[in-house]
Amino acid sequence: MKRQIATEGLGTALLLIGVVGSGIMAETLADGNTALALLANAVATGCMLFVIITILGRLSGAHFNPMVSLFFAWRGELDKSALPGYIGAQVIGGILGVWACHVMFDMTVLQFSTTVRTGTAQWFSEIIASFGLLFVILGGLRARADLVPMLVAMYITGAYWFTSSTSFANPAVTIARMFSDSFAGIRPMDAPGFIVAQIVALIIAIAVLPWLLEKED
Repeated sequence: MKRQIATEGLGTALLLIGVVGSGIMAETLADGNTALALLANAVATGCMLFVIITILGRLSGAHFNPMVSLFFAWRGELDKSALPGYIGAQVIGGILGVWACHVMFDMTVLQFSTTVRTGTAQWFSEIIASFGLLFVILGGLRARADLVPMLVAMYITGAYWFTSSTSFANPAVTIARMFSDSFAGIRPMDAPGFIVAQIVALIIAIAVLPWLLEKED
């Protein structure tokens, strides 16, 4: 279990390095072109997701997301006693990943985002993005488990563009991104709205996805 928890922390740290690091680089090089910066951010995040899920999936399940861990714990596919360790590692790993980015780019390590991300449209967007992620994971496991890393990477890359919130879809990522005043950040006061939306999506997924995607015996 210690190795599984460490794996979740490492994977989430690498995910945030992909998200925040590419956001900082994109913002620096795009010269004010937000579309180009978002494209670079999305592609880098998708690439990192594919890598970490492929390599670390056999060790911990490659959740890197409290919402995913809660979903599989509810299904009995993750021991509920492991939940605190998984979620704690994901949150701590995410924050450490953000701080690592700040060191790499010679920025102040401890900072808070001023990027405004709030409103009904973005909260609804997070419900769609988060439900979609769980749909892709469970549906992928049922259809082609070997393709799940690619499916998740492709979904998140696309969801950066087809959701108004740019698809956080992850409470640990949401918390970690509060600590970076960069392209990928979110104001601390805005984070609770995103997390509530993600929890709503989790509840909907628990109610709907097993019925929709799993064959009856």
